[in-house]
Amino acid sequence: MSKPNIIKFHGLIFTITAFRALLTAFVLIGAGIIVTRLLTGFSIVTNLSDAWPWGLWIAFDVFTGVALAGGGYSTAFLAHILHCEKYQSVARCSLLVSLVGYIWVMTAEILDIGQWLNFWRPFVSWGHDSVLFEIFWCIMIYTSIQVLEFGEIFTEKFGKCFHQYFKKALPFLLILGVLFPTFHQASLGGLFLLAKSRMYALWWSEYLPIFFLMSSFFVGPATVCVVNWLTRKFFKNDVPVEVLTSIARLGGKVMLAYLGLKVFDLFMRGQLGLVFYGNLESDFFLTEMLVGLILPIMIVFSKYGETRNGLMLYGVLTCLGLVINRMNTVFTSMYGHLQSVYIPSIWEFAVTLAIVSMATLVYCFLVDNFNVLNRNNKLQSDTEAEEKVLEESHGNI
Repeated sequence: MSKPNIIKFHGLIFTITAFRALLTAFVLIGAGIIVTRLLTGFSIVTNLSDAWPWGLWIAFDVFTGVALAGGGYSTAFLAHILHCEKYQSVARCSLLVSLVGYIWVMTAEILDIGQWLNFWRPFVSWGHDSVLFEIFWCIMIYTSIQVLEFGEIFTEKFGKCFHQYFKKALPFLLILGVLFPTFHQASLGGLFLLAKSRMYALWWSEYLPIFFLMSSFFVGPATVCVVNWLTRKFFKNDVPVEVLTSIARLGGKVMLAYLGLKVFDLFMRGQLGLVFYGNLESDFFLTEMLVGLILPIMIVFSKYGETRNGLMLYGVLTCLGLVINRMNTVFTSMYGHLQSVYIPSIWEFAVTLAIVSMATLVYCFLVDNFNVLNRNNKLQSDTEAEEKVLEESHGNI
């Protein structure tokens, strides 16, 4: 394993590895496609149409990205609002994942606006009755709050004279940071309430806002477990497995409640028989339930859920299940009504890969330079000490 190349610039460290170089290549390719989309519209770059106006960028980058970034507010709620001190060791890491995730989401939102030059209109056109208007403002405000929350970490190293002010403001920011996500996470599900005639009965429900909110909460501990497994491998960050098991089982209890509410809702609507109907929709629904709920619940409450590999598997399955759920809600549920299939173009996949790659690079850069992980508690203030620790701790990332 070769040592990473480290460049120092005004107190910042830029770590260059083969993997990061590959991610940078993805970003550069995606940037060219993004410029083409912004200049020419959707027709050249995407396979969107009047029948399928929402594609990969909305379904994955926005609906899925927002939920996967929910680990920040759920962990902050447990660690800072409920004062569960044992979760402090994963709080900063989770908040950073959430911040980077929301920047990813906002980038995708701008790309998906048909007339993207009109992105500023919600600031002056107050559509009080629009769910999308509320989602726009909540996501924008929450992202701004997260940037201010990161200011408390940033000023530990730069602008130290402002650190005391960010530290005093942090409790207020954390309260707002827990409050605002509950609005837009639920409202994203509420967008589909008007589509009852277009959606397959397995996915449409008057409880959709609650389902979206609950799933964004229980996927938080899952992302914590996945990110911790990765940071432990590549950054030598060590969080006690007991802490991860505890937070994962809290998420598991919410998953149990979610599964129970799903079954109750289908039973009350008389649609429970559709689960085993044997058509395309039922097969996808069963996959979603098995992969994203039943198997992770079985793992997290077993002895295997007390091991790092078990927690990693629980986290991956839960995140994958959420991805399948959002894709089913946007695409599979509409398939029977539209009688047509939307397949994203290679350029849509390339842009998504570029945005995810950029988010990964930003996360790695911030972890390298700021006190985000437990490993960074060992760093001294001088750059040479930081460089030494980074050389010892980095894997191939």
